Amino acid sequence: MTATAAEAEELVSRLLGGDRRALARALTFVENGDPVGRQALSLLYPKTGRAQIAGITGGSGTGKSTLTGQLAKEYRRRGRSVGVVAVDPSSPFSHGALLGDRIRMQELTADRDVFVRSMATRGELGGLAATTGDVAAVLDAAGKQVVLIETVGAGQDEVEVASAADTTVVVLTPGGGDGVQAMKAGIMEIADVLVINKADLAGVDALAAQLTAITPRDTHVPVIRTVATRNEGTAELADAIDAHRQRLESSGERERVALDRARRQVLAQARLQLLAGLLDSESGRARLDQLVKAVAARELDPYTAAQRLLDSAGGEPASTT
Repeated sequence: MTATAAEAEELVSRLLGGDRRALARALTFVENGDPVGRQALSLLYPKTGRAQIAGITGGSGTGKSTLTGQLAKEYRRRGRSVGVVAVDPSSPFSHGALLGDRIRMQELTADRDVFVRSMATRGELGGLAATTGDVAAVLDAAGKQVVLIETVGAGQDEVEVASAADTTVVVLTPGGGDGVQAMKAGIMEIADVLVINKADLAGVDALAAQLTAITPRDTHVPVIRTVATRNEGTAELADAIDAHRQRLESSGERERVALDRARRQVLAQARLQLLAGLLDSESGRARLDQLVKAVAARELDPYTAAQRLLDSAGGEPASTT
């Protein structure tokens, strides 16, 4: 057995035994793409698939962090253990504006049945980091019954959460034009539950009417009103998330969702590994630089350059002619 495999096995054993330090360490390895993390994930993966995973997404300023924290507390009141994955556009230790939200959520960590993990997108689009799904899987294997994934809050492009969650909650607020913007965006197509947070503000009835009007009746997408700062509507939101999970299971739809998620995960990892294989060596980076210069000089179009980069993976030198 290699040292990496031995370390991963020891880490997994401690994690499954309830060691929170081992869980934190495993999440760090997984998030960083460390070989120990990959081995640990491989060992843990057969123990996944039990948690209820809900994604919380929506624009900045909608109160997603406060709502996620209240939702975690609600599930704890119901006797269920909770994992929270809070995704930031950059490290929470260097982005002060978002650090405040995370500090408020850290109040949850006094409860040993809650584990909060904040992670950076590291340049990824779609509101998630590349390893968000893997982090959620580790929390699932660690025995968390509910895993809440809170996205960045960058806006309408946050649709990747649908590939990581069983239930996608889209959060909007009245009076900010969110409803109109959401209607134009793909984000509405991924919503399993719609939430109007800050429902004590003016315009809530108009926004609710808009959302109800554009939601097909046969999709069973509820519109829930919440005031997260006062913990109003949180229980109703948890009920709606649970009801969606039950519909997936009773209809057999959960199996299709799991297959779609697995397909996306395999393809995403294949792309990442292919790109890493192309660029991990000095010669690979040199090929890329050569092709980039050719595109910038209008000697090649980007599609042809990309194909030649892929062709060069077999070791043949990339030509710009």
